[in-house]
Amino acid sequence: MHANYVLASQHIYMIDFDQARRQMVECQIAGRGLHDPAVLAAMKRVPREAFVPKQLHGAAYDDGPLPIGEGQTISQPYIVALMVEAARVDKHDRVLEIGTGSGYAAAVLGEIAEHVDTVERHRLLAERAREVLRRLNYRNVTVHVGDGTLGWLQGAPYEVILASAGGPDVPAAWREQLAIGGRLVMPVGMSRFQQYLIRLVRRRDDDWEERKLGAVQFVPLIGAQGWHDQNNGHGI
Repeated sequence: MHANYVLASQHIYMIDFDQARRQMVECQIAGRGLHDPAVLAAMKRVPREAFVPKQLHGAAYDDGPLPIGEGQTISQPYIVALMVEAARVDKHDRVLEIGTGSGYAAAVLGEIAEHVDTVERHRLLAERAREVLRRLNYRNVTVHVGDGTLGWLQGAPYEVILASAGGPDVPAAWREQLAIGGRLVMPVGMSRFQQYLIRLVRRRDDDWEERKLGAVQFVPLIGAQGWHDQNNGHGI
């Protein structure tokens, strides 16, 4: 059993993280209609508390995002599960994740996929995520520091590309680095903070199938093929 003690108002409460994780999956994810067995199993295994600041351990399984520093957040558990399920990640897939953040979504992907390359523009966040992933023994997840809007050409082509930040359009680099039959899931919108989550499937070289999955709100995708940095470095 994974448990932790949290001090609140001079009282000490013990949190059973395993139970909290199971309840999160049952109520927040399966309870909202997501049923991919691989995704549910991955969400049950990844200790979200390991990816949030220590002072927020008590809120690790709350139904919402949490701050992780550098103006970034760890995404709501449901959104992570929704994106991974929408991408139809398979055990043979090579995945590119844009916006490592805390490393939590990369760990969920690492539970399912063959290999995950994840790119983060904030070096401090990348280093923290790399250390947590190493400590948890995710040997099939590699963290890179760089401009995520350019993808990660060294590992292409990818069967899956996921982005945890919203851009005005799908970067051309990502389209080029997606394999035929590959799935790309990202937030897209003309507003920096209001987007639609979309899924693109590359049927052939220039044949794309697009589907909107619903309105979302992510941090802006900053970089050469995203938004210009006009917010003190915030964004991915």
